[in-house]
Amino acid sequence: MEYNVHSLSNGIRLLHVPSASAISHACIIINSGSRDESEAQSGLAHFIEHLIFKRTEKRNTNQILNRLESVGADLNAYTTKEYTCIHASFLNPYLDRTLELFNDIVFHSTFPEDEMDKEKSVILDEISSYLDQPEEAIYDDFEDLVFAGHSLGRNILGTEESVSKITKKDIHKFIKDNYHTDKIVIAVLGNYSLNKVVKIGAKHYAEIPENLYRPNRNAPVKNATVVQTFQKPIQQAHAMLGTQAYSLHHPYKTGLLLLNNLLGGTGMSSILNLEIREKHGIAYTIETGYSPLSDTGIFTLYFGTDKEKVNKAWSLIHKEFKKIKEHPLSEVQLQKAKNKFIGQIALGEENRIGLIISMAKSLIDYDKIDDLETVFKKIQAVSTEEMRNIVNEILDESNLTKLTFYPLG
Repeated sequence: MEYNVHSLSNGIRLLHVPSASAISHACIIINSGSRDESEAQSGLAHFIEHLIFKRTEKRNTNQILNRLESVGADLNAYTTKEYTCIHASFLNPYLDRTLELFNDIVFHSTFPEDEMDKEKSVILDEISSYLDQPEEAIYDDFEDLVFAGHSLGRNILGTEESVSKITKKDIHKFIKDNYHTDKIVIAVLGNYSLNKVVKIGAKHYAEIPENLYRPNRNAPVKNATVVQTFQKPIQQAHAMLGTQAYSLHHPYKTGLLLLNNLLGGTGMSSILNLEIREKHGIAYTIETGYSPLSDTGIFTLYFGTDKEKVNKAWSLIHKEFKKIKEHPLSEVQLQKAKNKFIGQIALGEENRIGLIISMAKSLIDYDKIDDLETVFKKIQAVSTEEMRNIVNEILDESNLTKLTFYPLG
């Protein structure tokens, strides 16, 4: 896909992706997330993401929310371990309005005390609601085991205690320490010329004071594996298995993405779904996941089932792991897996807001964006030997941490 990048003097980059559609999509990605918080300030990055919609130097909450919604546009945001993202979809005439609003809420929010108090209550409710969903809560508890003692293991939402103690001073210091201008990308996908995107982007972002990146992240150490079980007031058992995995820059990243998709990724034809759900009818949901990060990654397996079926499910899962280790993929099997993965990636390009966000992240992570042809070549280059090495390392039973929630009684 065609794209252009323009860097402002303060380091902020403007990403332009031309499109003939009448609908445009834009985002601002900041390379800062929950891993950049201290333990005492857990939840701070997510709290800031909420508060920027509350009041700026020239707008109140209603004016912020109506600025785009009044013209039928969609505005939203999210926080991850390593990113904060604000994004919008809108009709083409409203590019200037959108980028101006991004600037206003990100760089000119005032964080009034009354709004902070209200939003703390909202987030505490969100934390309580999240904990009431074991299929969600187990992911956070599992990450805390895999990344024990590191900020990557902590819940993005924070805790009741940490969120309650956040101050305006904490917010301003976090922004100063982590909103680095050379780690910010404003991306636009729409029917505009590069000159127009640069002109509007420079209008709203060229005067942002330079704040260049200073490396301050510590990579997590590899923790000893653990096996934990807990009884909870739930109806169904929930279980997870996994390990630290390859980073965004590891040569085996593409191979593990392929293995993840083959084992329990998107679609109903994954190995584990066919074996555990379709053949044995044990679990409604069984899935694997792989999240590569800047200096590490995590591979996970999750399933939910009746407590009487947990041991049978584990037995079948380990049987499949053993099978793929003892009988490595043939060239034909690997090519089928590649064809499926390539097709899914190609179809994913239809999600235009997801596409522009992905491209902006790639620019931050790699200082470049691979086109589909390059991505497909990387997938096709994965060899059976490489897959064998990945399988033996990632699915090594001695390296896998296990966590299970059982119903009481």
